[in-house]
Amino acid sequence: MDDLKRQAEKRVKEGWIHSVMLIEVLAVTEEAARSALEKHVEKMAKEKKSLVFRQDFKPSRRMENPLPTVPVGYSIIVEVELVAESLESLVYLVMNYAPTSVEILHPPKLTIKMNEAQGLLVSVADLVHKFARAGLGGVMINS
Repeated sequence: MDDLKRQAEKRVKEGWIHSVMLIEVLAVTEEAARSALEKHVEKMAKEKKSLVFRQDFKPSRRMENPLPTVPVGYSIIVEVELVAESLESLVYLVMNYAPTSVEILHPPKLTIKMNEAQGLLVSVADLVHKFARAGLGGVMINS
């Protein structure tokens, strides 16, 4: 067993959350897709409150007309296995690295403290405001 896997198992025993994420990228060339996804996962692996211990890059897929203005694209998916210090840390990873899916493997039950729940809600609210400031969405208020 490699050292990262051993470290991850130790952290799970300390209460960290074990999860698997799928992250997908789409680009106009296979090289651009692979390079972007590799850099994305490298950045994720440097996050302080998590430990990425497995990366499984799947073969690329050629896609016809993936977007209205793109005639051909290449999609690559990576399966990333990691442990996160807390639910708040895991949500941070989801918000900043945009996985297609997330599966929590351990623990079977999570208990959250009020300050952690408040931190999560503030993070989500902050993300919504960032999208609104960038003109990419927001929440419509009806009266």
